[in-house]
Amino acid sequence: MCFWPQLPLQGSKRTASKKNSMSKIPTVEGIPVPLIPSTTQSTERKTLDKAKDAIPHPPSRFSLRMSAGFWRSLEYIGMSLHFLAPPRPPNPSFSRTVPSTISKVKGEFTLQFYTPKGYGKARNSDKTYPAVVNFHGGGFTIGNATDDARFGRFVVDTCGAIFVSVEYRLAPEAPFPVAVDDAADAILYLIRSAKELRIDPQRLATSGFSAGGNLAITSTLRLAEHLKTNKEPDHKLRAIATWYPITDYTLSRAERRATSVRPDQTLPDNLTSIFDASYLFPPELELSNPLLSPSKASDEQLANGIPPNVVFYTCEWDMLLREGEQLAKRLENPPISKNVRYKMIPEVPHGWDKSPDPLKPAAGAEALYLECCKVLKEIFDQE
Repeated sequence: MCFWPQLPLQGSKRTASKKNSMSKIPTVEGIPVPLIPSTTQSTERKTLDKAKDAIPHPPSRFSLRMSAGFWRSLEYIGMSLHFLAPPRPPNPSFSRTVPSTISKVKGEFTLQFYTPKGYGKARNSDKTYPAVVNFHGGGFTIGNATDDARFGRFVVDTCGAIFVSVEYRLAPEAPFPVAVDDAADAILYLIRSAKELRIDPQRLATSGFSAGGNLAITSTLRLAEHLKTNKEPDHKLRAIATWYPITDYTLSRAERRATSVRPDQTLPDNLTSIFDASYLFPPELELSNPLLSPSKASDEQLANGIPPNVVFYTCEWDMLLREGEQLAKRLENPPISKNVRYKMIPEVPHGWDKSPDPLKPAAGAEALYLECCKVLKEIFDQE
């Protein structure tokens, strides 16, 4: 596995006092989350088999919808502040609302397109562009396709690629596996519409953050599953860029927090419980399903479904650090043998790059975005 040097982020000092470090408040999708102690007492290792094991006493679906609406309102405010910091992220060039084709829950979702300079002027030319299909974070419950526009700017400018961010359907209204189906459907739409959109179907990649990082992985597994019984136009997925993804729902939140070097900087139980109760439904849902927990996929599924290149980022203070690191190592080792570039980002919590600071972007975020996109460009440029 290729490990990048683990350098402190700009503005980060390992010699900082514990008092100053403890004053940091983690955020999720631009929302400062109060540090409320977890109500879960046991941290004993116990594999969770079904959704009802993760959330023994879930709120009603109506209550979850009300809670999701509240957190979505906060997320809108947080991301509005995040967008104010210079340089301002770009607006989408255009959008498409497309029908679902593989989900059993019929509906539609929206794709936001960010295009390179010259894309509009080259409408009558034969020039085609690589494409990165992106999935936003937010526990599958909150968030919007425009949330990762800062990363999208680097994809467009550095890779010369079209950045397509997916407004997949959210839980609790649309629990698992709707988000995964929509994610795979988004890739299929680009493959089927490649000529119209001037996309090179041989140069595709996925990306995503947090829950979206999960979808960046599981969408390729779902696509591989679809292709077993369906013929689609010729294409090639070349890479995944996944940022601090959740990969194993058979682990309890309590156990994850206990393994973190900074449990005080992990997302609190009041928020993660809403996320899990919303997405993990019905109660008999098997948590080892590879489309939910890609860490539980077989070697064969990962070898056949994951693209040859994986760019993988985790955060030092994140409760998801260990499962992410373990999956990255597994993907690199035989028999899966992917080309993995892995980096653990020091001294940051989950979702640190979505800081709601209106004055400046999160320390080090843009440098890492650039680093990631340089790797993607190298991959796209390979014959």
